[in-house]
Amino acid sequence: QDILLCIQTGKTLADSSRMSFSSQDFYLKSGNEMSLLFGETPEILENSNLIAQRCNLDFTFGNNHLPVFDVPEGLSLEEYLYKKCSEVFPKFYPEAGEYERDRLEYELQIIAKTGFSGYFLIVADFCQYARRNGVAVGPGRGSAAASMVAYLLGITAVDPLRHELLFERFLNPERVTMPDIDIDFDPDGREKVIRYVTEKYGADKVCQIITFGTMGAKAAIRDVGRVLGIPLGKVDKVAKAIPSDLGMTLEKALSVSPDLAKLMEDEEVKRLYELAQAVEGMPRHASTHAAGVVIAKEPLTNYLPLQKVPDGFLMTQFPMKTVEDIGLLKMDFLGLRNLTILSETARLIRETSELKIDLNNIPLDDPLTYELLSKGNSTGVFQLESGGMRAILKELRPSCFEDIIAVLALYRPGPMEQIPEFVRRKHGGIISYLHPKLEPILKSTYGIIVYQEQVMQIARDLAGYSLGRADLLRRAMGKKKKEIMEEERQSFIYGLEDQSGNLIIPGALRYGLTQKEAEEIFDLMAKFAEYGFNKGHATAYAVISYQTAYLKANYPLQFTAALVSTVMGSSEKTSYYVQEARASGIKILPPNVQFSKVDFSIEKESIRFGLGAIRNVGSNVVEKIIEARESEPFKSFYDFCLRVDGKVLNKRVLESLIKAGAFQSLCNRAQALGVIDQVLDLTQRRQKDRNSGQISLFDVGEELDEDFVLPNLPEFEEREILNLEKEYLGLYLSGHPLSSVTTELKRYISSDIISCLENQEDQKVSLGGLITSYRQTITKKGEMMASFVLEDLTSSIDVLIFPRLYAQISNLSDDQIVVVEGKYNVRDDEKKIFAEKIQRLDELLSNQTVRVIETDANRRLYLRLPNDKTEIMDKVLAILRQYPGKNPVYFYFLEQKKLMQSRKDFWVDNQNALNKALALIIGEENVAWKQVEIS
Repeated sequence: QDILLCIQTGKTLADSSRMSFSSQDFYLKSGNEMSLLFGETPEILENSNLIAQRCNLDFTFGNNHLPVFDVPEGLSLEEYLYKKCSEVFPKFYPEAGEYERDRLEYELQIIAKTGFSGYFLIVADFCQYARRNGVAVGPGRGSAAASMVAYLLGITAVDPLRHELLFERFLNPERVTMPDIDIDFDPDGREKVIRYVTEKYGADKVCQIITFGTMGAKAAIRDVGRVLGIPLGKVDKVAKAIPSDLGMTLEKALSVSPDLAKLMEDEEVKRLYELAQAVEGMPRHASTHAAGVVIAKEPLTNYLPLQKVPDGFLMTQFPMKTVEDIGLLKMDFLGLRNLTILSETARLIRETSELKIDLNNIPLDDPLTYELLSKGNSTGVFQLESGGMRAILKELRPSCFEDIIAVLALYRPGPMEQIPEFVRRKHGGIISYLHPKLEPILKSTYGIIVYQEQVMQIARDLAGYSLGRADLLRRAMGKKKKEIMEEERQSFIYGLEDQSGNLIIPGALRYGLTQKEAEEIFDLMAKFAEYGFNKGHATAYAVISYQTAYLKANYPLQFTAALVSTVMGSSEKTSYYVQEARASGIKILPPNVQFSKVDFSIEKESIRFGLGAIRNVGSNVVEKIIEARESEPFKSFYDFCLRVDGKVLNKRVLESLIKAGAFQSLCNRAQALGVIDQVLDLTQRRQKDRNSGQISLFDVGEELDEDFVLPNLPEFEEREILNLEKEYLGLYLSGHPLSSVTTELKRYISSDIISCLENQEDQKVSLGGLITSYRQTITKKGEMMASFVLEDLTSSIDVLIFPRLYAQISNLSDDQIVVVEGKYNVRDDEKKIFAEKIQRLDELLSNQTVRVIETDANRRLYLRLPNDKTEIMDKVLAILRQYPGKNPVYFYFLEQKKLMQSRKDFWVDNQNALNKALALIIGEENVAWKQVEIS
């Protein structure tokens, strides 16, 4: 309890002034205990009992409390819904026949009968508001895509008739439950829609839903470590020893992580672990549910308790399931980044080509789109960009929209087993049906049951089920309850009568099937019903998949700029998409204060890096930069600092812009950093005087500021520039760290990665490159293993480190240069390296056999130091500066086991005075002049 209080209040146990409970009596006492405490004043207990008896709160379940939707005078909700649908029906179905009109009448009758007319009008209203106000709305989500009414009202953008979607999968007249319409919005516009709903129905009737965050294993260690005052580095070491697997607990971590077990030998770590175990799993905080919004008929305080959140919104104190149980309308307003990508791409297309593109009317048979997907070039394409999905696309070679729907439904645990057969049948394999009546139902999926709706159609067309009853059968099959399944089997085969003898279900035998056929088909349905996917949801999401693929195939520049702009908050994703763009031939221009915008933008036939993607540079700063350069380009670094608003341009922001290379058209990094304090001081005084109306003595006569001269300093070395780019841009933009060690790496490798990937046979290889995306995990046997992506100048490949090798290596992390020896494995178009040996390049270089050559030409000075963050390092650098020359200097840091070449500023000549001075600081044994020859 004490530790939990410290976590909540941000204090440590050592803080004597912190909040703490002063008594041990804060618990619910028994009647006897209360009598002992208040025996002299029994009336206190009597009054408490009277109050308790007067508190009589109960919940009514099964009633819905839908908000009131205002309709024109003289019309009911049902009539107004009918009117709205009838008005737009001819636009959506200009050649409508009896089937289309009957479907609309049927849906409207069911909606009216179940009392959900107001629900549809409410959802349609805020969807229309969103579109009117520039907020992108998704084409649909879940089973709502199966409703023609939702399609006509603009709630969805999927024609349920064209894709054979069944309304009963959404709203079942034989088992009435509240329909569930969840809506995707672009994340930036989502809050705008929530505010609209709040204003329309009243702030007291709308709020978001609470969710409770609990303390996981790592979080418990970090929180308790802070409370105990344990040094951050030590706590971090313990936390990193805990695997990142889903559902990981401290108890499990100790049993599988040898690193954690070793750390437990320390008494302080042991206490940290035990206390962390005590708080693990407890609620740490309450936060707002990512999507849930509740709308009620009356003030929400009539139904449930509320609380305020920091941004001013209210949220329920009941979680989502409870909110639904008490009959309140819960809706998911979801933010979908891909909608932002679509709308931003369309905007860029308008700006750069003056073409106006309507995504809802693009052709669904575009050959470029299917060619792109068939090549597996689906990076950035909604739901189709994972490695496994790309491999499947290359095998499947989708040729129609139905293929995309199917692959979205199949790519999940369970149905994935059907993918090889699905691919085989698509490309000429034999397609067979247990009965001819199955062909029209399963033809689009090559005879395989993929969707829940197909199970319902089979029950209807082969056994006479109503679709409502067929949905109940589908649910029963999914739950696999033996008794119910046996009853349904009898009904499917032989039919079902009610108590009066009326036939409810005719049965497959009456529909002309033999008993053997009926049994086989029922078993087939039961097998696939558990895995079958909602076709409505798959179809709606396939629309977004196709739209993103279409834009990538036809407008790659605009699509890529929009895609990368939406992930600027994640350096890892930005780096990934930029590298993918380069690999496809798109040129990425560096950030530049003269040309860059907030986001990534189109510049001629290239993409310009956005200033908003630079670390520490916010959009407000970039807007001020753009505003300042609108009249004319910046003339110099000084001119930039003078014209950009000093209220946002502080030293931290300016340093970030400099180190990211955004001033390269005006000066180099070394020059700008050399005068940053001087320029900021001068320009901020000038801005202050200008704003106050004062005139400096220096302003009289000519503008002396224009003569501000930058120091004549050379640009930083390439490796330092690359490190700065990695730190401030999240990626290497102007080059790659491997460029400087290519010669050294070639001595140890058998192939580059691109050549390796072109090989289709398993083989032993030795590859070198940079570690990225390093992560640890646990095998099914509970053993530790790891994986990473190895990247060289040609390509990248996944590397797996199995438990035996993992136990032998240590200290691997991102951005290290390594040589990996192992087996190149090709399986199902997935290519990986199963590592057998991994060595860091710096260790290989420091351990190689050398012999000393007596000449002074091309000598290298090797200095061995404890680490790179000591006073010793500063003294060594000061000595090196005194003896400038042409011989490279290498530092080997014992603590990090890292070999590093110095900048040219510190290269030296071989002189006795230099050697003696260095020996006095670090010892003669740590100074060596060598010319290396690999033996």
